[in-house]
Amino acid sequence: MSSKKINRFKFATLVVMSLFVMCGNAYCSTGGVKGLPQGEEIIAKDSLIHPVSFNVPLEDRIVRFGLQLLGTPYVTAGSGKDGFDCSGFVYFVFQHFKIQVPRSSSQFQNFGKEIPIDKVRKGDILVFLSPTRNVIGHLGIVSNPNGKESDFIHASSGREMKVVITSLKKPGYSRRFVKAVRVL
Repeated sequence: MSSKKINRFKFATLVVMSLFVMCGNAYCSTGGVKGLPQGEEIIAKDSLIHPVSFNVPLEDRIVRFGLQLLGTPYVTAGSGKDGFDCSGFVYFVFQHFKIQVPRSSSQFQNFGKEIPIDKVRKGDILVFLSPTRNVIGHLGIVSNPNGKESDFIHASSGREMKVVITSLKKPGYSRRFVKAVRVL
């Protein structure tokens, strides 16, 4: 074998071995996970991990993040993973994406762009009267837009006492519905 052929062989061998080492290290550093589907999110050790996903619309990422919090207990004045009230839930979800929204449901009286209910999209906020007073007192994030039958994620202080998905067609919410707000 000529010296030139030996050098090419050595170079090719070095490149292939380097690729094996890099792939092996990448595989081991992820704990054997071969990769996440594009745009998916997982919870690991109480931390939310978001792979870069430029092709997933922001409103879908907001809803996915909110869905990860289903079952979190209702806690009066709560705004963290240990528990939420309704406005604390909305605040926490939007803050995760660095979107400023009020912390209190009453501050939604004049916040955001009001939109007709038949034009709601994922990630829009639904505003409701309090169940006990004639003032704004409850919020939710649209998860499945469908006009007056839209589903929304919210921290319920009712029977459920946790983050749940509810339909706007449910009488306890449809009669208290005030408006839909777009902040995106």
